[in-house]
Amino acid sequence: MTEVLADGIARFVRAVGPDPDETLVEMDEYAAAAGFPHVGPEVGAFLRFVARLTDAERVFEFGSGYGYSAYWFADALPDDGELVLTEVDDDELELAREYLTAGGYDDIARYELGDAMATIDRYDGPFDVVLIDHQKSTYADAFEAVRSDVPVGGVVVADNAITAGVIEFDALLDWAEGGTPTDTTEHTRGIIDYLETVRADPAFETIVVPLGEGIAVSYRVE
Repeated sequence: MTEVLADGIARFVRAVGPDPDETLVEMDEYAAAAGFPHVGPEVGAFLRFVARLTDAERVFEFGSGYGYSAYWFADALPDDGELVLTEVDDDELELAREYLTAGGYDDIARYELGDAMATIDRYDGPFDVVLIDHQKSTYADAFEAVRSDVPVGGVVVADNAITAGVIEFDALLDWAEGGTPTDTTEHTRGIIDYLETVRADPAFETIVVPLGEGIAVSYRVE
């Protein structure tokens, strides 16, 4: 798998970033023990930073796992904010509830078991920050489903924009430099489709930030 940041750089970024609280430390330890592919503290801190910069009051996640990214988001939201978690695994969602409750964030969290694409249809916007981190083949569909709910000044973040165990970076680079990669996995194709979609949308400005496994950050400008 492609290494986004050299180990020393990643350690440096982690070391100068905000210190995780005891619950986040426990969540990191869980990920390491269970082999759970969470976004990690570098991306988590960035997500919280984005929520602070946007004065976010409402956040929606397409894919929440055991609540790691949601926990980072939660600290930036006001007491009357709303954080919508979506997850298809009941056990993971229940674990997310336990962690967010331990952090004192249960009152602002909404736990939605099932397909995130169906869940978003039941919610009205606006959402100041949206995280897309579920099936790669449906990233573009998720963006289309939520784009009208993101106000000017809002942000959509997509994880795995550079790499993951199922994503072929060489194909992504070929596409980015004007090529037409063929015979790619559905996961790689999903990331390409997503990046093509957000880059073609004049209402959003998109960059890729090399943290974690790469995150695409799309800011609504109009």
